[in-house]
Amino acid sequence: MNDSQLSLSEYLSAVQNVIKLAFDDAVWVKAEIRNLNIKGGHYYLELAEKDPDSDKVIASCKATIWKFTASKIVGTFEKESGIELSRDLNVLIKVRARFDPQYGFSVNVEEIDSSFTLGDLAKRYQQILVKLTEEGLIERNIRLASPFDIQRVLVIAPEKAAGLGDFKKDADALSNAKVCQFIYHYATFQGNTAAQSIRDALALGLRQWANQYDTAPDLIVIIRGGGAVNDLAYLNDYDLAALLCKRSVPIWVGIGHEKDRTVLDEIAHRSFDTPSKVIAGIRNHIVERVQEVSDYLQSIQLMSQQQISVYQSQNDKLLTLIQTLAQNQLQDASKQLTQLIGLTENYANQQLKFAKHQVEALMREALLQNPRTVLSKGFAVVRQDGHSIRHVQKLKTSQPIQIELQDGILDAKLIHIHPHTGVLP
Repeated sequence: MNDSQLSLSEYLSAVQNVIKLAFDDAVWVKAEIRNLNIKGGHYYLELAEKDPDSDKVIASCKATIWKFTASKIVGTFEKESGIELSRDLNVLIKVRARFDPQYGFSVNVEEIDSSFTLGDLAKRYQQILVKLTEEGLIERNIRLASPFDIQRVLVIAPEKAAGLGDFKKDADALSNAKVCQFIYHYATFQGNTAAQSIRDALALGLRQWANQYDTAPDLIVIIRGGGAVNDLAYLNDYDLAALLCKRSVPIWVGIGHEKDRTVLDEIAHRSFDTPSKVIAGIRNHIVERVQEVSDYLQSIQLMSQQQISVYQSQNDKLLTLIQTLAQNQLQDASKQLTQLIGLTENYANQQLKFAKHQVEALMREALLQNPRTVLSKGFAVVRQDGHSIRHVQKLKTSQPIQIELQDGILDAKLIHIHPHTGVLP
């Protein structure tokens, strides 16, 4: 055999025979669908196995689901699992090895275990929830207080999607009425790039928001309409969930499936079935706030009227009391004034009488002190230079003097002055 020479086709045919003999029976194999193409009804898959620690591909091969069995195999899988067969799914498939000298090695898929895929998705789902719980993130956004009012909303959605159109019908009405403003950023919500696309859209939206507004949005809304159930698996991403959990703004989601939930539903502040219900929730929140404000206004008005009535009643009572006290004070003051007037009149009369007696006494004294009266009693008035002299020291011996008596005036010449030696009594 070592010396024999075979053509490539002979060698590969020998390998084909060996594989056919050794691996003729179908075998259940676990693998990840890395790629999937459908041509002419045939399903062409690329299967792979990854190292659980490094995520490096350690084995891969081609697989085929032929058209004549595809409708049964794929249809049964999708019906039982509710998941569309697509790339990035972990599957348990029953395969039969085939080797063709011209096209190489591949396997034919004969059956797909839907329960395995569902279990794998559920396992991954639970692993994310457990990790978020251990890190204290899972209820972080849920515990945020609801916004008092919703004025500005950041919306992340697939561009031109039907769900977005449903959302915008009511959102545009609120925006046109100047009630609420919506700022849209778009992302891909399916495929293995969905989670990263949503993260990028959110980061871009928040950066632009910070440049345009001084305050954070009142809400972050993440929505997508209905679609294939397996698309939900792309949203079950730890990094995306952790990023949303750490936001300080309440996050409302409406993924578009009434029965199925995603990790985003688990961590969101509020979760809705559809985008239409999200905008309905926003509208209802605004209406509730308006109604609360209206109720508070009516309560304030009623309480104000009651307080005004109470104060008015108190004011009336106080005014009556003031009037009564004022009247009492006026009456007391009037009595005191009457008493003071009486006292003043009595005092004035007494003063007048006293003054009258003093005047009479002074008049009598004045009459007694009248020069003529004094002269009639034998006294005389001495004058010199027209001035009456009371002291001899003021007399000038060189000038004449006049002496006035009761019946006349004498002109005399001063000869000598004899002053008294003592003071007259």
